[in-house]
Amino acid sequence: MKYYVIAGEASGDLHASNLLKVLKEEDKEAHFRIWGGDLMQAAGGELVKHYSDLAFMGFLEVVTNLNTILNNIRFCKKDILQYQPDVLILVDYPGFNLRIAKWAKSKNIRVFYYISPQIWAWHTSRVHEIKRNVERMFVILPFEKDFYKKYDFEVDFVGHPLLDVIRNFKAESNFLENNNLSDKPIIAILPGSRKQEIKRMLNVMLSAVAEFSNYQITIAGAPSIPHEFYEHLIGNNNNVSVIRNKTYQLLHHASIALVTSGTATLETGLFKVPQVVCYKGNAISYHIAKRLIDVKYISLVNLIIDKPLVKELIQNDFNVKNLKFEIQQLSEENYINDIMKGYDELETQLGHQGASRRAAQLMVGYLNKNKQAFSGLNS
Repeated sequence: MKYYVIAGEASGDLHASNLLKVLKEEDKEAHFRIWGGDLMQAAGGELVKHYSDLAFMGFLEVVTNLNTILNNIRFCKKDILQYQPDVLILVDYPGFNLRIAKWAKSKNIRVFYYISPQIWAWHTSRVHEIKRNVERMFVILPFEKDFYKKYDFEVDFVGHPLLDVIRNFKAESNFLENNNLSDKPIIAILPGSRKQEIKRMLNVMLSAVAEFSNYQITIAGAPSIPHEFYEHLIGNNNNVSVIRNKTYQLLHHASIALVTSGTATLETGLFKVPQVVCYKGNAISYHIAKRLIDVKYISLVNLIIDKPLVKELIQNDFNVKNLKFEIQQLSEENYINDIMKGYDELETQLGHQGASRRAAQLMVGYLNKNKQAFSGLNS
């Protein structure tokens, strides 16, 4: 079968790549045309657009790049029609993917959605749009099945794919030596995967850790961001290093992490690293979002276990003074013990391993069932 798969961010590239690997096992004749990244391409996808060309975050940023976004949508529709897939698989990235889903439905193209948009956080009316345009939804957070059930939409909860990714992780035996790191404890800085957010976050993070001389400071560089970009932001600070494309290796060795909100907060939690969750957006975008978003927390860790386990510093609260205080807190044993207990609870809530395989098996099953029904009608 022919699969057209769209992922617009680094985390989507990761999870979609693992889905593609299992789909190839379940469907020996699978062919993939993709919007995604290096991992999806390595998994056998024919790359059309890289997610680094699609990453616009915040309301203001979307408006200022509207022509590019609309051109991408037009090109995507044309490319899908030329490819004629058996199914369109959308991976998160709702601003783009929900538009494509609506169009695909009008063209009688089957639409599967893997990793639900966070419509439970804001714009819940979108659930009706999803019901109309998406044939099957495969969700990865435990509370999402109940959310959709309230709207009479049956979805498949497959578990969280990060459980597989992290449990299959293998530590490099000489990681510290190979990256010129010492035996001193590490503060890992995860400032995001987009240039806009890295510029906004990194200066405050570096200023806050400057006086913690008993730690070595290491930035997790995003694979799509060139090393020179980080060097420019770091300047002459010789106490800071950047390690690109090895975030999990870094988290494996880290004692503390400063994490820009997003999937990285969950990854850090599953690696059992005490963390401070940080977020600061464009002022206009933030105030618009604040009026629309209806959740108690911004980090996936706190959302899933439904309590403020890890500290969140948001917008004006994200400053050097507050961040320094929270880093100091993370050196206290009782504080750390409470976080570790919460991380154990988090892992339990996320379900069992095998999310990618469950999703792929369900997808192929639904597709084959449709083919069998079609054959029966024409026999």
